[in-house]
Amino acid sequence: MPDRPTQILEAAARLIARRGVRGLRVEEVATEAGVSTALIYYHFKDRAGLLRRTLEFISRRAVRYTDPALDTAPDHDPRAQLTELLLLELQDTPRVRENSAAWGELRATAVFDPDLREQLATATREWVDDLAHLVRQAEAAGQTGAGVDARAAAERLTALVEGLSERWLSDSLPLDRAHELLRGAVGLELGRP
Repeated sequence: MPDRPTQILEAAARLIARRGVRGLRVEEVATEAGVSTALIYYHFKDRAGLLRRTLEFISRRAVRYTDPALDTAPDHDPRAQLTELLLLELQDTPRVRENSAAWGELRATAVFDPDLREQLATATREWVDDLAHLVRQAEAAGQTGAGVDARAAAERLTALVEGLSERWLSDSLPLDRAHELLRGAVGLELGRP
């Protein structure tokens, strides 16, 4: 059984994924988590603190289901790792669906919340940095076309994943088509070696 703060963060992520951030109330999170509101305030200070920590929680949880791509690609092939890492962001599992929906809701809220905006920008930069590193490794391995700007490619690919995720979650794009588009984008971004 998870510890109390984790239990609360799981409940917050579920509620944000189901109903968004705008109407999220601490009392609802407490009910969903099976804890008192006082315990939430004790651990997170206020609603803003709960949202910030939920964003951190979602980011860490995503790493847990995407990191295996770094170990499963044949011979640690950086291009295959990059592709798999991106595809794992679009899985039809409850955890990934919940994470993706909550991430999208928190991203939309960050437009109006400077504290959350800064934290989201940091998390996005870290994601881009990780992918840019793989692009540079693919280039060093001769797996890209000439002159690939690793950072720009990583920025475009992460933005595409977020957009595809939104369309997939809203049933305006089938998951297999989202995967196909993402594979094509990797090919276009990295070029043909």
